[in-house]
Amino acid sequence: MSDRFLLQGPHDARFTLLLAHGAGAPMDSASMTSAAEALAGVGFRVARFEFAYMAARRTAEGRKPPPRAETLNPEYEAAIAELGVSGPLIIGGKSMGGRVASMIADDLHRQGKVAGLLCLGYPFHPPGEPKKLRTAHLTRLATSALICQGTRDEFGTRDEVPGYDLSDRIEILWLEDGDHDLKPRKTISGFSAADHLATMAKTAKAWAERLQV
Repeated sequence: MSDRFLLQGPHDARFTLLLAHGAGAPMDSASMTSAAEALAGVGFRVARFEFAYMAARRTAEGRKPPPRAETLNPEYEAAIAELGVSGPLIIGGKSMGGRVASMIADDLHRQGKVAGLLCLGYPFHPPGEPKKLRTAHLTRLATSALICQGTRDEFGTRDEVPGYDLSDRIEILWLEDGDHDLKPRKTISGFSAADHLATMAKTAKAWAERLQV
């Protein structure tokens, strides 16, 4: 296995979780790290990786803008092959990373390579553009999926998302007052970021245990 992955959690975990980052922040961002730590803490083997445009920002090539999400599908599939998991694999990620995973999930699920899909803050639409939905493929999704979403996420709020035509294979965990990083305003919600991450991880573990693998 190459050093392109950040690995956490027990080596003998039943489920491995492969996570990709969002459009603007790397795999070791604070939000990705805290989410990975919470998921590893409940028993997942967590692997994080970066798309090439993000990895290039660490070099002299400089800052590259994110490409169109669908053009990253082959990179995600290549990461799965390189990771080489033998047991049940759940794919997903934060924001754009989860969106890319959602676009390749069904083909891989049919091949028996993927057991489920976990999205942390799914980008249902661009901020401020609620009519530009990114949900067409989610209406027919056949792979079991869990989307963890803050109720005030500007990419899709609790007021908006229930009106979308989504597959019944998708479960949504709503985190009260959470933003796109699942963070709440403690003085308003009564919850802390750690509270929401703990709930996310606990819910993801219970969901994974119900998967048909």
